[in-house]
Amino acid sequence: MKMDGQGKNILVTGGAGYVGSHTSLQLLLGGYRVVVIDNLDNSSEEAIKRVVQLAGEYGDNLTFHKIDLLDKEAMEKLFLSTKFDAVIHFAGLKAVGESVAKPLLYYKNNIVGTINLLETMVSHGCKKLVFSSSATVYGQPKEVPCTEDFPICAMNPYGRTKLFIEEICRDVHRADPDWKIILLRYFNPVGAHPSGFIGEDPRGIPNNLMPFVQQVAVERRPELTVFGNDYQTNDGTGVRDYIHVMDLSDGHIAALNKLFKTEDLGCEVYNLGTGRGTSVLEMVADLKRHLGRKFL
Repeated sequence: MKMDGQGKNILVTGGAGYVGSHTSLQLLLGGYRVVVIDNLDNSSEEAIKRVVQLAGEYGDNLTFHKIDLLDKEAMEKLFLSTKFDAVIHFAGLKAVGESVAKPLLYYKNNIVGTINLLETMVSHGCKKLVFSSSATVYGQPKEVPCTEDFPICAMNPYGRTKLFIEEICRDVHRADPDWKIILLRYFNPVGAHPSGFIGEDPRGIPNNLMPFVQQVAVERRPELTVFGNDYQTNDGTGVRDYIHVMDLSDGHIAALNKLFKTEDLGCEVYNLGTGRGTSVLEMVADLKRHLGRKFL
Protein backbone atom coordinates (compact mmCIF):
# COMPACT_ATOMS: atom_id res chain seq x y z
CA MET A 1 0.00 0.00 0.00
CA LYS A 2 1.18 3.52 -0.76
CA MET A 3 2.39 5.23 2.42
CA ASP A 4 0.57 8.56 2.27
CA GLY A 5 0.18 8.97 6.02
CA GLN A 6 3.64 10.31 6.80
CA GLY A 7 2.90 10.16 10.52
CA LYS A 8 -0.24 12.33 10.40
CA ASN A 9 -2.59 11.94 13.37
CA ILE A 10 -6.11 10.86 12.43
CA LEU A 11 -9.00 10.69 14.86
CA VAL A 12 -11.46 7.92 14.00
CA THR A 13 -14.78 8.19 15.84
CA GLY A 14 -16.66 4.89 16.06
CA GLY A 15 -13.48 3.12 15.06
CA ALA A 16 -14.32 -0.12 16.87
CA GLY A 17 -17.35 -0.63 14.62
CA TYR A 18 -17.63 -2.59 11.40
CA VAL A 19 -16.49 -0.05 8.80
CA GLY A 20 -14.47 1.93 11.35
CA SER A 21 -12.26 -1.00 12.32
CA HIS A 22 -11.47 -1.93 8.71
CA THR A 23 -10.70 1.69 7.87
CA SER A 24 -8.48 2.05 10.94
CA LEU A 25 -6.45 -0.92 9.75
CA GLN A 26 -6.02 0.56 6.27
CA LEU A 27 -4.98 3.87 7.84
CA LEU A 28 -2.28 2.14 9.88
CA LEU A 29 -0.98 0.29 6.84
CA GLY A 30 -0.95 3.60 4.98
CA GLY A 31 1.43 5.17 7.49
CA TYR A 32 -1.07 7.17 9.53
CA ARG A 33 -1.10 7.39 13.32
CA VAL A 34 -4.63 6.51 14.47
CA VAL A 35 -6.55 7.45 17.60
CA VAL A 36 -9.83 5.54 17.87
CA ILE A 37 -12.65 6.64 20.13
CA ASP A 38 -15.80 4.56 20.59
CA ASN A 39 -18.41 4.24 23.33
CA LEU A 40 -18.67 0.50 22.56
CA ASP A 41 -22.46 0.73 22.44
CA ASN A 42 -22.66 -1.71 19.52
CA SER A 43 -19.04 -2.78 19.15
CA SER A 44 -16.23 -4.41 21.08
CA GLU A 45 -12.71 -3.44 22.04
CA GLU A 46 -11.74 -6.88 20.74
CA ALA A 47 -12.04 -5.48 17.21
CA ILE A 48 -9.38 -2.89 18.04
CA LYS A 49 -7.07 -5.55 19.47
CA ARG A 50 -7.44 -7.53 16.27
CA VAL A 51 -6.76 -4.47 14.12
CA VAL A 52 -3.52 -3.95 16.06
CA GLN A 53 -2.53 -7.57 15.43
CA LEU A 54 -3.32 -7.38 11.73
CA ALA A 55 -1.33 -4.15 11.40
CA GLY A 56 1.85 -5.91 12.51
CA GLU A 57 4.73 -3.47 12.93
CA TYR A 58 2.30 -0.54 12.46
CA GLY A 59 0.03 -1.67 15.30
CA ASP A 60 1.86 0.52 17.81
CA ASN A 61 0.56 3.56 15.92
CA LEU A 62 -3.00 2.97 17.18
CA THR A 63 -4.39 4.31 20.46
CA PHE A 64 -7.87 3.54 21.75
CA HIS A 65 -10.02 5.56 24.16
CA LYS A 66 -13.51 4.64 25.34
CA ILE A 67 -15.21 8.01 24.84
CA ASP A 68 -18.75 9.05 23.97
CA LEU A 69 -19.12 12.09 21.72
CA LEU A 70 -21.80 13.36 24.10
CA ASP A 71 -19.08 13.71 26.76
CA LYS A 72 -17.80 17.16 25.82
CA GLU A 73 -15.27 17.24 28.67
CA ALA A 74 -13.67 13.96 27.57
CA MET A 75 -13.51 15.23 23.99
CA GLU A 76 -11.77 18.42 25.14
CA LYS A 77 -9.18 16.43 27.09
CA LEU A 78 -8.53 14.24 24.06
CA PHE A 79 -7.90 17.19 21.75
CA LEU A 80 -5.64 18.80 24.35
CA SER A 81 -3.54 15.62 24.45
CA THR A 82 -3.16 15.16 20.68
CA LYS A 83 -3.02 17.54 17.74
CA PHE A 84 -5.15 15.93 15.05
CA ASP A 85 -4.56 16.53 11.35
CA ALA A 86 -8.02 15.25 10.35
CA VAL A 87 -11.06 13.36 11.61
CA ILE A 88 -12.98 10.45 10.08
CA HIS A 89 -16.42 10.42 11.71
CA PHE A 90 -18.20 7.05 11.84
CA ALA A 91 -19.75 7.21 15.32
CA GLY A 92 -23.52 7.05 15.46
CA LEU A 93 -26.54 4.84 15.96
CA LYS A 94 -27.64 3.24 12.70
CA ALA A 95 -30.67 0.95 13.07
CA VAL A 96 -33.58 2.24 10.99
CA GLY A 97 -36.29 0.43 12.96
CA GLU A 98 -34.92 1.56 16.30
CA SER A 99 -34.72 5.13 15.03
CA VAL A 100 -38.45 5.06 14.23
CA ALA A 101 -39.22 3.79 17.74
CA LYS A 102 -36.73 6.09 19.50
CA PRO A 103 -36.26 9.21 17.36
CA LEU A 104 -35.10 11.45 20.22
CA LEU A 105 -32.35 8.97 21.07
CA TYR A 106 -31.11 9.12 17.48
CA TYR A 107 -31.31 12.90 17.17
CA LYS A 108 -29.47 13.39 20.46
CA ASN A 109 -26.80 10.77 19.89
CA ASN A 110 -26.07 11.39 16.21
CA ILE A 111 -26.66 15.11 15.82
CA VAL A 112 -25.67 16.47 19.24
CA GLY A 113 -22.65 14.15 19.27
CA THR A 114 -21.57 15.48 15.88
CA ILE A 115 -22.04 19.10 16.98
CA ASN A 116 -19.84 18.40 20.03
CA LEU A 117 -17.20 16.94 17.71
CA LEU A 118 -17.31 19.89 15.31
CA GLU A 119 -17.16 22.43 18.14
CA THR A 120 -14.15 20.69 19.64
CA MET A 121 -12.45 20.52 16.25
CA VAL A 122 -13.00 24.26 15.74
CA SER A 123 -11.58 25.19 19.14
CA HIS A 124 -8.43 23.20 18.40
CA GLY A 125 -7.91 24.28 14.81
CA CYS A 126 -8.68 20.92 13.18
CA LYS A 127 -10.79 21.64 10.08
CA LYS A 128 -10.50 18.51 7.93
CA LEU A 129 -13.35 16.01 8.12
CA VAL A 130 -14.50 12.86 6.34
CA PHE A 131 -18.09 12.09 7.35
CA SER A 132 -19.68 8.66 7.09
CA SER A 133 -23.04 9.50 5.55
CA SER A 134 -25.43 7.13 3.81
CA ALA A 135 -27.33 6.62 0.59
CA THR A 136 -30.44 6.56 2.76
CA VAL A 137 -30.46 10.36 2.34
CA TYR A 138 -31.86 9.75 -1.16
CA GLY A 139 -35.06 8.33 0.33
CA GLN A 140 -36.88 6.45 -2.45
CA PRO A 141 -35.23 7.68 -5.67
CA LYS A 142 -37.28 7.55 -8.86
CA GLU A 143 -34.46 5.81 -10.72
CA VAL A 144 -31.26 3.93 -10.00
CA PRO A 145 -28.33 4.03 -9.77
CA CYS A 146 -28.32 7.25 -7.74
CA THR A 147 -25.89 10.02 -8.52
CA GLU A 148 -24.68 12.72 -6.15
CA ASP A 149 -26.93 15.39 -7.66
CA PHE A 150 -30.16 13.48 -6.93
CA PRO A 151 -32.64 15.20 -4.57
CA ILE A 152 -32.19 14.23 -0.93
CA CYS A 153 -35.16 13.35 1.26
CA ALA A 154 -34.65 10.79 4.02
CA MET A 155 -37.59 8.56 4.98
CA ASN A 156 -36.82 7.79 8.66
CA PRO A 157 -35.15 9.39 11.70
CA TYR A 158 -31.85 7.57 11.13
CA GLY A 159 -31.67 8.82 7.56
CA ARG A 160 -32.66 12.30 8.64
CA THR A 161 -29.79 12.43 11.13
CA LYS A 162 -27.40 11.75 8.25
CA LEU A 163 -29.13 14.35 6.08
CA PHE A 164 -29.15 16.97 8.85
CA ILE A 165 -25.47 16.36 9.65
CA GLU A 166 -24.64 16.82 5.97
CA GLU A 167 -26.46 20.16 6.04
CA ILE A 168 -24.63 21.17 9.22
CA CYS A 169 -21.33 20.38 7.51
CA ARG A 170 -22.28 22.47 4.49
CA ASP A 171 -23.25 25.38 6.75
CA VAL A 172 -20.01 25.07 8.74
CA HIS A 173 -18.01 25.34 5.52
CA ARG A 174 -20.06 28.26 4.24
CA ALA A 175 -19.35 30.11 7.48
CA ASP A 176 -15.64 29.23 7.44
CA PRO A 177 -14.10 28.31 4.04
CA ASP A 178 -10.96 27.02 5.79
CA TRP A 179 -12.89 23.81 6.42
CA LYS A 180 -12.33 20.87 4.06
CA ILE A 181 -15.12 18.29 4.28
CA ILE A 182 -15.94 15.18 2.29
CA LEU A 183 -19.33 13.52 2.77
CA LEU A 184 -19.35 9.85 1.78
CA ARG A 185 -22.78 8.44 1.01
CA TYR A 186 -22.37 4.72 0.97
CA PHE A 187 -24.73 1.98 0.15
CA ASN A 188 -24.66 -1.46 1.81
CA PRO A 189 -21.30 -2.58 3.25
CA VAL A 190 -20.68 -6.34 3.27
CA GLY A 191 -17.81 -8.78 3.65
CA ALA A 192 -14.77 -8.83 5.88
CA HIS A 193 -11.02 -8.48 5.90
CA PRO A 194 -9.38 -11.25 3.79
CA SER A 195 -7.91 -12.74 6.98
CA GLY A 196 -11.40 -13.25 8.43
CA PHE A 197 -9.98 -11.87 11.67
CA ILE A 198 -12.27 -8.85 11.65
CA GLY A 199 -15.71 -8.51 10.09
CA GLU A 200 -19.32 -7.66 10.87
CA ASP A 201 -20.61 -9.13 14.13
CA PRO A 202 -23.40 -6.91 15.48
CA ARG A 203 -24.88 -7.33 18.92
CA GLY A 204 -28.45 -8.59 19.10
CA ILE A 205 -30.50 -9.21 15.96
CA PRO A 206 -28.65 -8.03 12.85
CA ASN A 207 -30.24 -5.16 10.94
CA ASN A 208 -28.53 -6.07 7.66
CA LEU A 209 -28.98 -9.06 5.37
CA MET A 210 -25.42 -10.39 5.11
CA PRO A 211 -24.71 -10.88 8.85
CA PHE A 212 -28.19 -12.33 9.34
CA VAL A 213 -27.64 -14.92 6.59
CA GLN A 214 -24.18 -15.70 7.94
CA GLN A 215 -25.55 -16.31 11.43
CA VAL A 216 -28.13 -18.70 10.01
CA ALA A 217 -25.38 -20.44 8.03
CA VAL A 218 -23.36 -21.12 11.20
CA GLU A 219 -26.54 -22.05 13.13
CA ARG A 220 -26.44 -19.07 15.50
CA ARG A 221 -29.97 -18.34 14.24
CA PRO A 222 -32.58 -20.92 13.23
CA GLU A 223 -33.87 -19.39 10.01
CA LEU A 224 -33.98 -16.46 7.62
CA THR A 225 -37.33 -14.89 6.86
CA VAL A 226 -37.56 -13.15 3.49
CA PHE A 227 -40.10 -10.34 3.45
CA GLY A 228 -41.76 -9.57 0.13
CA ASN A 229 -41.84 -11.60 -3.07
CA ASP A 230 -43.57 -9.19 -5.45
CA TYR A 231 -40.99 -6.44 -5.96
CA GLN A 232 -40.38 -5.36 -9.56
CA THR A 233 -37.12 -7.36 -9.67
CA ASN A 234 -35.91 -10.51 -11.41
CA ASP A 235 -36.93 -12.81 -8.56
CA GLY A 236 -39.44 -10.61 -6.73
CA THR A 237 -37.21 -9.96 -3.70
CA GLY A 238 -35.67 -6.66 -2.67
CA VAL A 239 -32.48 -5.47 -4.36
CA ARG A 240 -29.63 -3.54 -2.77
CA ASP A 241 -26.26 -2.22 -3.93
CA TYR A 242 -23.65 -4.08 -1.86
CA ILE A 243 -20.09 -2.76 -1.61
CA HIS A 244 -17.26 -4.76 -0.03
CA VAL A 245 -16.06 -3.29 3.26
CA MET A 246 -12.43 -3.26 2.07
CA ASP A 247 -13.38 -1.20 -0.99
CA LEU A 248 -15.35 1.09 1.30
CA SER A 249 -12.36 1.47 3.61
CA ASP A 250 -10.11 2.34 0.69
CA GLY A 251 -12.68 4.96 -0.32
CA HIS A 252 -12.22 6.64 3.06
CA ILE A 253 -8.45 6.63 2.64
CA ALA A 254 -8.82 8.19 -0.81
CA ALA A 255 -11.10 10.87 0.63
CA LEU A 256 -8.63 11.59 3.40
CA ASN A 257 -5.77 11.91 0.92
CA LYS A 258 -7.86 14.35 -1.11
CA LEU A 259 -8.38 16.50 1.99
CA PHE A 260 -4.63 16.85 2.39
CA LYS A 261 -3.76 17.34 -1.27
CA THR A 262 -6.54 19.62 -2.58
CA GLU A 263 -6.62 23.37 -2.01
CA ASP A 264 -10.00 25.08 -1.58
CA LEU A 265 -11.72 21.71 -1.48
CA GLY A 266 -14.91 23.00 0.09
CA CYS A 267 -17.57 20.49 1.12
CA GLU A 268 -17.86 17.68 -1.42
CA VAL A 269 -20.05 14.59 -1.59
CA TYR A 270 -19.32 11.19 -3.13
CA ASN A 271 -21.36 8.01 -3.42
CA LEU A 272 -19.58 4.78 -2.54
CA GLY A 273 -21.22 1.79 -4.19
CA THR A 274 -20.96 -0.52 -7.18
CA GLY A 275 -23.93 0.76 -9.18
CA ARG A 276 -25.12 -2.84 -9.47
CA GLY A 277 -27.92 -4.43 -7.44
CA THR A 278 -28.12 -7.86 -5.81
CA SER A 279 -31.40 -9.38 -4.64
CA VAL A 280 -32.02 -11.14 -1.34
CA LEU A 281 -32.28 -14.54 -3.00
CA GLU A 282 -29.16 -13.91 -5.10
CA MET A 283 -27.22 -13.10 -1.93
CA VAL A 284 -28.44 -16.31 -0.28
CA ALA A 285 -27.60 -18.38 -3.37
CA ASP A 286 -24.09 -16.93 -3.55
CA LEU A 287 -23.40 -17.78 0.08
CA LYS A 288 -24.73 -21.32 -0.37
CA ARG A 289 -22.46 -21.78 -3.37
CA HIS A 290 -19.35 -20.48 -1.59
CA LEU A 291 -20.02 -22.45 1.58
CA GLY A 292 -20.73 -25.58 -0.43
CA ARG A 293 -23.79 -26.57 1.60
CA LYS A 294 -27.44 -25.80 2.07
CA PHE A 295 -28.52 -23.96 5.20
CA LEU A 296 -31.99 -22.61 4.28
